Amino acid sequence: MRTLVLGGAGMLGKAVVADGRRRGRAVLGLGRVHADVTERAQLLRWVDEYRPELIINCAAFTLVDECETRREEALAVNGEALENITAAAGHAGADLVHVSTDYVFNGSATAPIPEDAPTDPQSVYGLSKLRGEELALRYDRALVVRASWLFGPGGPNFAATIRRLIGQGTNPLRVVDDQIGRPTFTPFLARALWDLAEAKARGVVHYGNRERTSWHGFASEIAHILAPEVKVLPVSTREFPRPAPRPNYSVLDVSRFEQITSRRVEPWLSGLVAYLESRA
Repeated sequence: MRTLVLGGAGMLGKAVVADGRRRGRAVLGLGRVHADVTERAQLLRWVDEYRPELIINCAAFTLVDECETRREEALAVNGEALENITAAAGHAGADLVHVSTDYVFNGSATAPIPEDAPTDPQSVYGLSKLRGEELALRYDRALVVRASWLFGPGGPNFAATIRRLIGQGTNPLRVVDDQIGRPTFTPFLARALWDLAEAKARGVVHYGNRERTSWHGFASEIAHILAPEVKVLPVSTREFPRPAPRPNYSVLDVSRFEQITSRRVEPWLSGLVAYLESRA
């Protein structure tokens, strides 16, 4: 399965390329400098040259707060670019896997969120990603995979921030405890994307690692592993206002993923241990 990974230089894209090559797949990962998803002609040239059977789109503008002030850029990269990507996939006759986010929901749920739950993004980032989903799903060979709270080697993420603060001697740490979700280790998500692609899944699938926790709970595990003497104090979202609102509840229902792949999602704690041990 010849595969083109867009956003291949990013945190998730690198993991997708690595997992694909471990499976013996012919995989070409392209970063923005080589394949800007807002440039259709560029994408068409790549599919003409590489002739992919599968395109995995990991390209995204993920700076959630900056999306609020760079609205047009966010909508272009996360949203309208999917017209270019689906055109390239159609030109190549390729399957498409597109990665989306829990931010397409408003965060008011109180139970794991299924794929068919009503969307209601509260931020520009969420709005732009929802637009991308809509355009991707117009293509009849597309799969949209929503994921949440990504962390892993090769890019900025919450776990890296907490590790840096601990290394700088910050004690105590103050972390919000009223936002609940599923942390997701990018190598585990990469494996999931390949499993779903090989199963020819279509439509929307939710994926995240188990179990649910808060940002405070996640930070507490990091501190426990790296520096048990560091105190992690729970605070409310109101005490840490941000330009873009965060969902209070982002626990995605992963039962469809588990049904398709006949396996359980991985525990995020094992991914966290691997990440912290790698020092990446």
